[in-house]
Amino acid sequence: MSSKYSAALKREAAGGQKRSAADDQDTKIRRNKQRVLLLPSRGITTRMRHLVNDIEALLPHSKKDSKLDSKSDLSVLNELSELNNCNNCMYFEARRHEDLYLWLSKTPNGPSAKLQVQNIHTMDELKMTGNCLKGSRHILSFDKGFDAAPHWQLMREMLTQMFAVPRTARRAKPFIDHVLSFSILDGKIWFRNYQIIEKDPGAVAAAEAEGTDPKKAQTEPMLVEIGPRMVMTPIRIFEGSFGGPTLFDNPEFISPNAIRHAMRRSKGESYKTRTMQSENLRVKRDKYKGSESELSRANVFA
Repeated sequence: MSSKYSAALKREAAGGQKRSAADDQDTKIRRNKQRVLLLPSRGITTRMRHLVNDIEALLPHSKKDSKLDSKSDLSVLNELSELNNCNNCMYFEARRHEDLYLWLSKTPNGPSAKLQVQNIHTMDELKMTGNCLKGSRHILSFDKGFDAAPHWQLMREMLTQMFAVPRTARRAKPFIDHVLSFSILDGKIWFRNYQIIEKDPGAVAAAEAEGTDPKKAQTEPMLVEIGPRMVMTPIRIFEGSFGGPTLFDNPEFISPNAIRHAMRRSKGESYKTRTMQSENLRVKRDKYKGSESELSRANVFA
């Protein structure tokens, strides 16, 4: 009896260890490691607000907060991220009601990056034919240009941790139906969103009309753009969160204020040129007007 009792105790202990190991594994799997705080600043336009809403719809692991009043002290975003239990932050900063900047930060220790957002097209104005389920996960596609330089590699890692939806996110759907594409062209990051279509419905309908087998008409998976789309220009990469030592400074970046100032200056130069030409013409006419003789046409037929 004692041997049977000790064997039963051993089996029970082994089963308890297996159950505890399985429970630990489940807790490790269910842990959500990436959460993104998404918020804009005061002064954003309608198009900027729609862009923020579209990005929030693409990221089921994000947490949207109200608009931020302060534009000088951005360190308060670290506290907001901690209060919302987020370790990533995407802050859309609007300037002069026409310039939009995007801050990407790993709170609270960094690094962080500041980018200028241009060529914004929201999902409402594009009217694309593609579609995806809200809350579904996506595949991240990066251009090979992200391996060219260390700052591009850092940008790829930051974009991956912010845009990649965790498999165990609470609001995420358990399947993948679209692709987020990040491409580098002319020193800028081009963002696109595509739907994954495994078969062409037009080809299947045509095959059914012709009386052939629809299964043979299925083509390879294709991509159809959904939206939104935008172009991001890196400005600076900082070591800390929303500040600190500069790791990368884009020498090719020109601020929108400098561009507008140059345009106004060029318009002023053209106006100055036209005025000088008119003045020279008036002086020339006055010069030759006094040298006319008494038999000239203007004096005879005056």
